[in-house]
Amino acid sequence: MTSEGNYKEINKTLWNDAVATHLSSDFYDMEGFLAGNSSLNPIELELFGEVKGKKILHLQCHFGQDTLSLARMGASVTGIDLSDKAIDAANQLAEQLEVDATFICTDVYSTPDELNEQFDIVFTSYGTIGWLPDLDAWAAVIRRVLKPGGRLVFVEFHPVVWMFDYDFQKVGYNYFNAGPVEEISDGTYADREADISNNSISWNHSLGEVMTALLGQGLRLDSFQEYDYSPYNCFRHTVEVEPKKFRIKHLDNKIPMLYALSATKA
Repeated sequence: MTSEGNYKEINKTLWNDAVATHLSSDFYDMEGFLAGNSSLNPIELELFGEVKGKKILHLQCHFGQDTLSLARMGASVTGIDLSDKAIDAANQLAEQLEVDATFICTDVYSTPDELNEQFDIVFTSYGTIGWLPDLDAWAAVIRRVLKPGGRLVFVEFHPVVWMFDYDFQKVGYNYFNAGPVEEISDGTYADREADISNNSISWNHSLGEVMTALLGQGLRLDSFQEYDYSPYNCFRHTVEVEPKKFRIKHLDNKIPMLYALSATKA
């Protein structure tokens, strides 16, 4: 089997090995989260609107901070993730916080097989679709698990960011999906000095590819916005221009770093 065909197992190992480091990192601020801080950002909160009483499915939830933040706001939440160690940690957090949330270990494409139900909102954000080879299949899953009139809330790093090399000095990658990007990842975005080294397989997805996939499933685009900052300090050579707004120092506001959209199932 080629490494691309084995991408789920390769990336599952990558994320499993990151869980312990992430739980103890300043990046995820577990102490603050356990004390009541929300991990959600203003961008997605504005798109959500009122979530109390809503059924929300969170795709690629990692160890569930955002999922549990939504539950704290009164939503009925289900999180899914490929990493069994992340899901174990999410369940432990839910029990520790006494928050009602369901977590399931599965890959995105198998989600409908694990969940015989539909949701008011599907949420996915920040570094998710790059781990998926087929956005048409991704969009089909979203359509299937949404109720009629249900909404997708999606926030993602801008594909322009992924064109650059890791030091943001030159264009090193294709803007368009030119096939799998196979690399060795050292450390993690939450702790670059972590003693972790794993193979990874990812894909770059243009804005056109994202839009075509969603529109092709009959979803109606309600809003779309681009942003010139990241709320996370997860790249090299960053500067914090305002609280929780990070840019690449030598690029300032010259490149888009995020985009956010909402879409409705007719």
